[in-house]
Amino acid sequence: MMNITPTVKQLLIMNVLFYVGSMIVGEPAYKLLSMYFFESPDFHFWQIFTHMFMHAPLPNIMHIAFNMFALYSFGSALEHFWGGKKFVFFYISCGLGAALLHTGVNYYFFENGINTLVANGYQKVEILKVLSEGKFDTRWQEVLTASDFQSFMGAYLGNVVGASGAIYGLLVAFAFMFPNAELALMFIPIPVKAKYFVPVLLLIDLYLGVSGGSLFGGSSGIAHFAHLGGALVGFLMMWYWKKTQFNSNRWN
Repeated sequence: MMNITPTVKQLLIMNVLFYVGSMIVGEPAYKLLSMYFFESPDFHFWQIFTHMFMHAPLPNIMHIAFNMFALYSFGSALEHFWGGKKFVFFYISCGLGAALLHTGVNYYFFENGINTLVANGYQKVEILKVLSEGKFDTRWQEVLTASDFQSFMGAYLGNVVGASGAIYGLLVAFAFMFPNAELALMFIPIPVKAKYFVPVLLLIDLYLGVSGGSLFGGSSGIAHFAHLGGALVGFLMMWYWKKTQFNSNRWN
């Protein structure tokens, strides 16, 4: 088993400190440090960074457990070859990419809901006023479909936490560098090569993100498009680095 590398160790410590601190402080910590929709009064610019060090509160311990295990497993292998500076740049970039795509998708759902309501006689100013108070008008449900209403409300009132977007970037990078590495998973009895596992995982996330469901029915509460955003940035960075590794744009 590969020893934990310095930057990965520091990231693990930061995530654990954020987690323990948020458990002690409670809701105010999540209000301040998780990421809200940019039109929400609860949004602050630092949340695009801090949200990736926050995780779901107890009893959802598996959220941080899985992310930290993946950070250790894949991150240590990547930092071993890249070094700390390149690794942390890649990690944070993927986390920001996750936030960007997640916000973009939420903006689409929010604007779709707003436009539908305005087309049916509601005033945008009044809609935003009600939403800013953390409320909604039950009459909106007569105009919007159930799925559109859920997406509209979730886009504005929901918040996002977790390192998963950055972790997905690490998964893509690992598959780029070690495509034939076999990954042993608890729910699959045989090892699966990274070059097969990662694309299938992304396709599942894409399907669940578009359908708005989960593998076990109902709403999962998982930010699938954040996963895909981190993976996309990871792919683009790996593609660029591979393409330019022998010219003056190489990262040293």
